[in-house]
Amino acid sequence: MESQRIEGRTGPWEIVLGLEVHAQVASKAKLFSGAAVGFGAGPNEQVSLVDAGFPGMLPVLNRFCVEQAVRTGLGLRAQINEKSQFDRKNYFYPDLPTGYQISQLYHPIVGEGVVEVERDDGSFFNVRIERLHLEQDAGKLIHDLSPSESYVDLNRAGTALMEIVSRPDMRSPDEAVAYLKKLRTILIYLGTCDGDMEKGNLRADVNVSVCRPGQYEKYRESGDFGHLGTRCEIKNVNSFRFISQAIGYEARRQIEILEDGGVIDQETRLYDPTAGETRSMRSKEEAHDYRYFPDPDLLPLEIERAWIEEIKASLPELPDDKRRRFMADYGLSQYDAGVLISEQAKADYFEAAAKGRDAKLVSNWVTNEVSARLTADGKDFSDNPLPAAHVAQLVELIETNVISSKIAKEVFDHVWNGEGSPAEVVEKHGLKQVTDTAAIEKAVDEIIAANPDKAAAVAEKPQAIGWFVGQVMKATGGKANPAAVNEILKAKLGL
Repeated sequence: MESQRIEGRTGPWEIVLGLEVHAQVASKAKLFSGAAVGFGAGPNEQVSLVDAGFPGMLPVLNRFCVEQAVRTGLGLRAQINEKSQFDRKNYFYPDLPTGYQISQLYHPIVGEGVVEVERDDGSFFNVRIERLHLEQDAGKLIHDLSPSESYVDLNRAGTALMEIVSRPDMRSPDEAVAYLKKLRTILIYLGTCDGDMEKGNLRADVNVSVCRPGQYEKYRESGDFGHLGTRCEIKNVNSFRFISQAIGYEARRQIEILEDGGVIDQETRLYDPTAGETRSMRSKEEAHDYRYFPDPDLLPLEIERAWIEEIKASLPELPDDKRRRFMADYGLSQYDAGVLISEQAKADYFEAAAKGRDAKLVSNWVTNEVSARLTADGKDFSDNPLPAAHVAQLVELIETNVISSKIAKEVFDHVWNGEGSPAEVVEKHGLKQVTDTAAIEKAVDEIIAANPDKAAAVAEKPQAIGWFVGQVMKATGGKANPAAVNEILKAKLGL
């Protein structure tokens, strides 16, 4: 593992990070009730009597949410537990009408797994998954509608969440962000969470601790957490940028305390993006006082092996497999393949455009021009207005020398603005590349005749041919085939 070193007054320190990710299950109904799940409904419009904690209301487990959890576990290459159990986590909070949350502490539905993560420099590292369990979300308190009252919206209460807990296998803010991005990509490929962080459908609790160099390696050898520092948990961070900032601030805060001879209190903290700092929320001392016990209203969950196999057979091609296939089948570099598979819609778009074409060229157009236009318009590949067939046709026109790569950019502008297919645009604007050697020779002869001194100088300084290439391109309106121009110039100038 690559660790990020931070120089303190008393020597270097290293960061150790683990993430607990809460992913909202993509499902039309809640975990234990038939109430609808969705963003944008009016306050308390999606609440059943079960969610509102009415006496005598019994939870009924949503089979589809269980299937989504199993599907996610398989996508994380994790152990699926055929027997699991729901527990009550007891605490009083105004947006939790029952006074407890139904979760899984002792027997989660998914056990140990692993996620392969790529760093910015192209190297890989593994993050071990400790567990994935199902639990229900709480409601929401709104404090800014009145100066003297808080409002309770129970629309989220009972919504199914998957909590995905990692081991402390990340060593820098960049690694934590890379892991979360990869996890989000896997969930979206699987269709088990939409990954929308703005709506709070994917959020992370970040556990941060610091230790001296060498201590982490001792922990990995022995499994003894005593080698690591005391961790603090930063709750509910819902953007990649904030996660990176929160880790940076929290690590430095802990180092300062330790270097001043203090101790780190294990506690839960919140990140304030405006102030750029973490603040204490509550001490972790009473964290285990939730009086967990098996939920008496729910039988232990038993899953048949045959059903797990059925779900496994229905899994889509996952990002790691797709990246390897793109490299093998299309001859793409690890970097290009990695960029394409980062979004499922982008990967599908590339494949549709690359059939029978130069895959590297198609990849360049998809990841550069098309991506840039979509970003500028605030869209992503799932609502891309440009058909993949247009990119394929544009690349075909370049491959068959109908247009040059330079003219292709102009063609692309017209196509993006809705003027038709690349072939139609080339015809309409007269953008065909001049491959007629007689026409190119005529332009070359005229330019050499007009500049005899420059032509004579080329013999001593062959790189000066570039000036002539530029003049010929200008004379032909940029439409001359550059390869043909070079060949004819070399012949005429005796190079």
